[in-house]
Amino acid sequence: MAVMLHESSLADAADRLWEELPGHRVEILNGSIVVTPPPDGPHQVTCVEVSYAFREAGAREAGLRAVPGIGLWLPTGPDDYAVPDVSVVDTDFRDSLVEKNCYAPHVFRLVLEVTSTNWSNDTVIKLGTYAKAGIPVYVVVDRAHDEVLLYQNPIDGKYPDPLRYKRGQTVPIPESVGVTLDLPVDTLLDGDD
Repeated sequence: MAVMLHESSLADAADRLWEELPGHRVEILNGSIVVTPPPDGPHQVTCVEVSYAFREAGAREAGLRAVPGIGLWLPTGPDDYAVPDVSVVDTDFRDSLVEKNCYAPHVFRLVLEVTSTNWSNDTVIKLGTYAKAGIPVYVVVDRAHDEVLLYQNPIDGKYPDPLRYKRGQTVPIPESVGVTLDLPVDTLLDGDD
């Protein structure tokens, strides 16, 4: 189905799509609107489990919050923003509101994406935009390839090759995030124990 938009800006068009497609995630990545359908149950359970694991690991005491679905303002275009599945941010992230319920990249310690049918958005497009934004740790739960990818410490807007984790392993969250935590790959991929 083709959608004709006659808006005054890309941001206005994204806002209109968000209003007309409840439950869908609307993002602007590299100057293009990306619309993602509502996630499935295992995807959402993974997000809940990750958020809970960070809380149990002492995120609050470390001055952090694990927050699902908050906006990340991106430096890749004048209207670019993403809505990661789960973000670990500084407790005072609210002080870094940019616009459109999106927050400045410097308050994000970790971003986690769980792939859906549009897995290339998370493994290609967002990989580049998060690196350019300087997000220190990017975790991709790649359900299409049954593995978890851990990217960290971008250099000149690019992440080095990822560490890859398979079923039966755990993903050690880098100490730089601010908590000590190992996430089981099976739980990340399946959404439960």
